[in-house]
Amino acid sequence: MVSPVASTSRTRINREPQRAVYDRETAYQILDEGFICHVGFSVDGQPYVIPTSYGRAGGNLYLHGSVASRMLRTIKEGVPVCVTVTLLDGLVLARSVFNHSMNYRSVVLLGIATAVENSAEKLEALRALSEHIVPGRWAEARQPNERELKATLVMRVPIMEFSAKVRTGPPIDDEEDYSFPTWAGVIPLEMVAQTPVPDPKLDESAAVPSYVRKYSRRKG
Repeated sequence: MVSPVASTSRTRINREPQRAVYDRETAYQILDEGFICHVGFSVDGQPYVIPTSYGRAGGNLYLHGSVASRMLRTIKEGVPVCVTVTLLDGLVLARSVFNHSMNYRSVVLLGIATAVENSAEKLEALRALSEHIVPGRWAEARQPNERELKATLVMRVPIMEFSAKVRTGPPIDDEEDYSFPTWAGVIPLEMVAQTPVPDPKLDESAAVPSYVRKYSRRKG
């Protein structure tokens, strides 16, 4: 277990503090299982929250997109960002509507994004983004050419100031409600890959790679 990271006043969880987790191992597990992050930033006092894909390499989170992306161009100027990732694990049905909840794992990351200018790091960041979504794909697909690299902006967000929050387990009802005659419990939820659908233009002799055939989002 990685040693806990001290929380800051900005990331300390005050609501349901017993669900707070501040260690990197837990945060990395959540980040590595998620697909989409939401990037929050402000422009002239107007807040925006944009969903986008991401990848992690070591202690850095990477975002990428077109050099014309308003979000990326804005945060490239040093605008503070808030990046969140949430995994929904179940719907928690209590005996009272008031105590209904969800089982989830989430990470909130605060920081300043920096553009990746070094070509080697930029390519490695794009590899991390690809492998984050479909491990094994980078080596088999055509990799970015010089034109595509120039058209792509990659931003690095250090995973320094963060917190995670986790809820697990059954519903928590008021003591007097435990005798209420209704079903209570958890509806587990999980992202499950379906049977791969080939491109209509695919050569019929092309075999489905094992990393596609056995794809699973659950890490570890």
